[in-house]
Amino acid sequence: MNQLDALKQFSVVVADTGDFESMRAYAPRDATTNPSLILKAVQQPAYRPLLDKAIADHKNGSLDDVMDALLILFGQEILKIVPGRVSTETDARLSFNTQATVDKARKLIKQYEAAGTSRERVLIKIASTWEGIAAAEILEKEGIRCNLTLLFSLVQAARCAEAGTQLISPFVGRIYDWFKKSTGQEYVGAEDPGVISVRIIFSYYKAHGYKTEVMGASFRNVGQITALAGCDLLTISPDLLKQLQASEVALPRALPEAQAKSVAKLDTSEASFRLLFNEDAMATEKLADGIRQFVRDARALEAIIQGSR
Repeated sequence: MNQLDALKQFSVVVADTGDFESMRAYAPRDATTNPSLILKAVQQPAYRPLLDKAIADHKNGSLDDVMDALLILFGQEILKIVPGRVSTETDARLSFNTQATVDKARKLIKQYEAAGTSRERVLIKIASTWEGIAAAEILEKEGIRCNLTLLFSLVQAARCAEAGTQLISPFVGRIYDWFKKSTGQEYVGAEDPGVISVRIIFSYYKAHGYKTEVMGASFRNVGQITALAGCDLLTISPDLLKQLQASEVALPRALPEAQAKSVAKLDTSEASFRLLFNEDAMATEKLADGIRQFVRDARALEAIIQGSR
């Protein structure tokens, strides 16, 4: 058995890509997208028809309408390939505006449903700011499932669980990047700060019986993935999926299915959340950097659309 097949015994494998052929090749259950992945995809000839259709269908619409239509078209095509769910990201420029995030999510779900896609097959991706988590709490009560992304700390994860979010995406690789740059050290396997972060979150959730799913994300190497075998879900890029499929090294479960209730609950009130998050230099920097990056890529995508209209 190759490592990819072995991993699927312990964790739900999710494709972290906008490339349809990769999804077909590795048979994930779900798929995740973000502005950076969509931007990369639309610059390839194979995906140009989706961009052209979004523009043609909204000749007199706003740039925002075309952007939303493009996301929905990608999501619909992905759902023809994967049997599970697709994660579609809200505009990162709304990350500090709860009501605007709620409005955007409702609009996206309405468009999915108008196109014949059930909301149960869609996760709305929202940055794990205080305002974003507050938006997710409102949306979840309406049956709109959310994937809280750009998550780098336990307090973010704890607040997401208290808000009843469907899923969180802790960013293993970006945590690793920060510590490697900060310390000048290389980290491997269970010693990797990104891996440690996800293990702590996973244990916290299991200890307190939270139903929110944990999906490790943003991996830099196979070792980070194998060290998290047993996590609820793992979203993996095509390059790393290929490496897993090519290896037949034994891959045991790394995370337990249950955890003793030995971890105290965090205070996730707004004042406590903001203070605890501010105390974490890595999380503070990486969240801000991640939002800036997604905003840049969204603007680049808008420029492509403008140049094609």
